[in-house]
Amino acid sequence: MIRSEQTGPILRITIDNPPVNALGADVRAGLAQAIAAAAEDGSVSAVIVTGSGKLFSAGADISEFGKPLADPQLPDVLAAIEACPKPVIAAINGTALGGGLEIALACHYRVALASAKLGLPEVKLGILPGAGGTQRLPRLVGVEAALEMIVSGDPVSASAAAASGLVDTVVESAEDLFDAAAAFAGSPARPTCARAVSGDATSADAFVAANPRLFRGLTAPLACVEAVKAAATQPLAEGLATERRLFLELVSGEQSQALRHAFFAERSAARIEDLPKDIAKRPINRVGVIGAGTMGGGIAMNFLSAGLPVTMVETSAEALERGAALIRKNYEATAAKGRLTGAQVEAAMALLTPTLEFGALGECDLVIEAVYENMEVKKQVFGRLDAVARPGAILASNTSYLDVDAIAACTSRPEDVLGMHFFSPANVMKLVEVVRGARTAPDVLATIMALGQKIGKVPVVAGVCYGFIGNRMLIPRQDNALALVMEGASPEQVDKVHTDFGMPMGPFQMTDLAGVDIGWHRDPKRIDDLKDALCAQGRWGQKTGAGFYDYDAARKRSSSPVVAALIEEFRKREGITPRAISNEEIVVRTLYTMVNEGAKILEEGIAQRASDIDVVWLYGYGWPRWTGGPMFWAEREGFAKIVAGLERYAKSMPEGFSISPLLREQAAATEEPVA
Repeated sequence: MIRSEQTGPILRITIDNPPVNALGADVRAGLAQAIAAAAEDGSVSAVIVTGSGKLFSAGADISEFGKPLADPQLPDVLAAIEACPKPVIAAINGTALGGGLEIALACHYRVALASAKLGLPEVKLGILPGAGGTQRLPRLVGVEAALEMIVSGDPVSASAAAASGLVDTVVESAEDLFDAAAAFAGSPARPTCARAVSGDATSADAFVAANPRLFRGLTAPLACVEAVKAAATQPLAEGLATERRLFLELVSGEQSQALRHAFFAERSAARIEDLPKDIAKRPINRVGVIGAGTMGGGIAMNFLSAGLPVTMVETSAEALERGAALIRKNYEATAAKGRLTGAQVEAAMALLTPTLEFGALGECDLVIEAVYENMEVKKQVFGRLDAVARPGAILASNTSYLDVDAIAACTSRPEDVLGMHFFSPANVMKLVEVVRGARTAPDVLATIMALGQKIGKVPVVAGVCYGFIGNRMLIPRQDNALALVMEGASPEQVDKVHTDFGMPMGPFQMTDLAGVDIGWHRDPKRIDDLKDALCAQGRWGQKTGAGFYDYDAARKRSSSPVVAALIEEFRKREGITPRAISNEEIVVRTLYTMVNEGAKILEEGIAQRASDIDVVWLYGYGWPRWTGGPMFWAEREGFAKIVAGLERYAKSMPEGFSISPLLREQAAATEEPVA
């Protein structure tokens, strides 16, 4: 766990707890003992603390989350490091996150490898750095820079850390790291706590005012600000006490529990219950993408960015050129923001092979179809693909709703077929629903799940049904949203209930963004409902400047008198007398119905576990992370309360509504009082 090695007067202490050098009880105890021994050993004049492998330390041991921690506690270990009478130098050999970075902050000097990343991501778990991070970091970099790191939770590069004063020296080569650290061995001990803080409470208030997005609906970021203010206004001991008080308040709060649930849910989603852990994966050395549109191009970018060659096939030269140009444009836009170098852009583009030759897909180990969402079109594509793809190649459809088993049946190899439902924009959104067909081979599923993680995605297994997990749960929400508008609500009211809940947008805003015409029958003379009427008038959403809302040139939304008139016209046509709709009814009929559908998905085995449903909605649809996802939120909301609400409005629901037996069972089992 902790290795100590003395070379001359310098003692090197190495945190050796693979895979991430987590700071479990044994590591904390070993580090404390090594520091204490060094302080007493007359032959030691300086200490270097580093990590094994490619990480310094990724912080806390997640297996200890939610459990009482054994002594010594990390704050006590760091106090001992800071109080050591001999210089202690952190040789940051790789990623230093959370408690790992707090160790480095307690050291007297910090030397980092250029490739290292340094961060305090605790806020993403609904807590704050609890071992002095909010007190020591401002003493090194100032209030504003400390808040930027702590409140965002995002890591910074070694060069950025050096520019801010967090790191003293950056070296390019791992071979030079310890020489650079040893160069500080003759320097005096330099406790971070003895430094003055640059900035004050006014600086913190200005940061809050300038970054409202970081604080919306969240408790932890404001607590982080309070802790950093304490660093600027209180002695270290008092500031640490403030930090500890805030940490304990947060860790027992609902948001932290929900965010920690989300953290573990993502890791659970990667596990497939009925597959052996050691199952052999198929090699994926080249990927084919059929379709060079927005979705196909975005899918291709994921593999290009991961260093995998991509063959992209289209049916026309114009579409192919446009698709390749869009990929380049996206990469260059990223480079303009400083996130890629020009050389990285060219390296990615060099891996792309655009072609009109369908037969070129025979060289690929994985082929992803990304054509129009039409079953007959997809069946034709897979029939052709079956004839050209090499034996053992994995064939995937990017369908968002359609029956993967029916698609697989068009091939002679259904065991090689599955769904890979990417979310738009595919090069940005992290979720991929991996749809397991009835005959999908186990190694095919395991290969795609592992590949999803390799390209930076969060893959979640779904079974075959219309809409899989995410889009299936959207259906009752959208159906009820439209029904509520017919009954008396406005699109604005329905959407506001959702944005107040924490969603990035409501049902009608989302429809306008995606396209009102999606799924439209394309006959302007056939008008069965409000959406048909909008489509017949060319109100297809943001892309045409009008949908459920009106949009200006900058796509700024405003209420539409045209839509209000159409709604009134449909009410009269259907003989509906509008009534006042409460926000509570909107919650029940749009959010509770999603939970109800999620329970049905679990009953049918479409999702492996409830937390997988949460991951889908957190990463694919913007469900507020601080609630933990729809199923976790439902448990907190109370199953009995949800069932009672659904029963109360059951007669108003669209045709075919029923309450999930599983949801009723959960309500009965919990015996919760109904408000």
